Amino acid sequence: MLARRLYRCSEDVKVTLFKAYCQNMYSGNLWTSYTKKSLDTLRVQYNNVFRMLLGLPRFCSASAMFAEYQVDGFAAIIRKKTTSLIFRARGSPNSILQTLADRIILLLLNSNC
Repeated sequence: MLARRLYRCSEDVKVTLFKAYCQNMYSGNLWTSYTKKSLDTLRVQYNNVFRMLLGLPRFCSASAMFAEYQVDGFAAIIRKKTTSLIFRARGSPNSILQTLADRIILLLLNSNC
């Protein structure tokens, strides 16, 4: 319905509306208890909404599509939100939050080795 209503809008307007309404994943940095399957389903829907809004073919490459329009993909949004949460906790005056954030960073660094 939205794609039909916004049909006459420019691509810039559509991208701006997508960023405003679809990239604001409230508390996305805390989505740790969800299964990979449920996050993959959400990622696919995120990609499909962008395709439909811009009238792109169903099977076009998601990474190329987001790169062309300079929009963050689903994984980038979650990664940025998580990083932001960790660094805000690390910069907090609360020593417990600082310690937890430091331990999380150490866990992440050790898991990537």
